[in-house]
Amino acid sequence: MSKISKRGFDLNDKRWFSEKEIIRLRKAHEEIKWLLDRDYKLESIINFVGSRYQFSTRQRDALKRATCSSANELLRKSKEISINDIKGQSLNIDGFNLIINLEVALSGGTLITGDDGLVRDLAGLRGTYKLIDKTDIALDYIFNFLNSIDIESINIYLDSPVSNSGNLKIKIFEYAEKYNLNTSVELVNNADVILEKLNNVVTSDATILDKCISHFNLSKTIIDKYIQDANIISLI
Repeated sequence: MSKISKRGFDLNDKRWFSEKEIIRLRKAHEEIKWLLDRDYKLESIINFVGSRYQFSTRQRDALKRATCSSANELLRKSKEISINDIKGQSLNIDGFNLIINLEVALSGGTLITGDDGLVRDLAGLRGTYKLIDKTDIALDYIFNFLNSIDIESINIYLDSPVSNSGNLKIKIFEYAEKYNLNTSVELVNNADVILEKLNNVVTSDATILDKCISHFNLSKTIIDKYIQDANIISLI
């Protein structure tokens, strides 16, 4: 893993997310939200608005990740808990979701924030994953931070069908041992269906956020503390 890799980095983002394009994206975001609040389906809206503005696939993905209905925005924000709420508690972590998010931040890739305040990347997992040089840094930040706020334990869920999930599990345990933090790592067929029933969840997955009992915005907390030069674009 000595080779330097950039997760989720795209040179075309300088064009797709220029100051001029961000103005257009924010306008489109308002239109998409208005339509969502009137019960139109997100995929249809993205296709319609994206075609109207002639947005690239990358820009459409950003809008999809940044936008939710007003009802879902309020629901997610009502479930968000603070650092004080999780001290002495166990966290349930969407492993690939969090780690890839931080790898993208460390790679200078584009990150998006929107209605619910969560940070999302445009990397797109699609069943394939490999450990890169940023993986170690991301894990070190995660364990360093959680160890500093007296977390009781963490439960990390990894989707077993994703390539190299077993290797990532081994790597996670290296940092659990380094920081002496009580950690479980479960390889499961579908992490979403487990996490959506739990509390103290760490994820930016919209479906999980809408269904889980409570969630903590760990990715943004770590980025704000350790990766202050991250390329975060707000579409609101």
